[in-house]
Amino acid sequence: MLVEKSVHDFIEIVDSNEPVPGGGSVSALAGSIAAALGRMVGSLTFNKKAFKEYDESIQNCLRESSEKLLSLKEELEKGVDKDANAFDKVMEAFAMPKETEEEKKLRSEKVQEGYKIALETPRRAAKACMEVLDLLEPFVKYGTKGAVSDVGVGVLMATSGVEGSIFNVKINLLAMKDEKYIEEANKEADEIIEKMNKKRDELLKIVYERLK
Repeated sequence: MLVEKSVHDFIEIVDSNEPVPGGGSVSALAGSIAAALGRMVGSLTFNKKAFKEYDESIQNCLRESSEKLLSLKEELEKGVDKDANAFDKVMEAFAMPKETEEEKKLRSEKVQEGYKIALETPRRAAKACMEVLDLLEPFVKYGTKGAVSDVGVGVLMATSGVEGSIFNVKINLLAMKDEKYIEEANKEADEIIEKMNKKRDELLKIVYERLK
């Protein structure tokens, strides 16, 4: 499994002439690291005197966000390998015989099915990374000031995870023929990017203000 390799080994595998792991796996990893950074900032915050002075609702929000980030961190970590294997069905379909018209038709249908399966992995990763970005907000606002740069990096990593995953969604859509599916998937992807840009700008503004 890719996630069980050392950082060095993972980078070396990416730095090869193999198509996987590629941008999709790296995007999932970015989202998982973002979640980990949020939880790290939470761990550094919970024992601080300032945390105990926060309103109970803020304390609960930070703790609940940390728990949700754990779940997303694990999901996205699994997504590193899932993305690397997502294209398997497409490759299997391309290997099907295409001698007769019937075989060509079946092969084409299986290729299209394969692309839909491949697309679901980055589609879910984009949504998961967006959830991570949303959950970083309380740590950006209330996390211990000494770690505000760390949660700021988390924001950047989550953003990369979202946008990188959307790149993978869109490149798979280029090979698809179902116009309705393409339109709906593109609309969803564009809405996620719009939401991401707004949230990223809001959070980075707070990060820079807290760094003064």
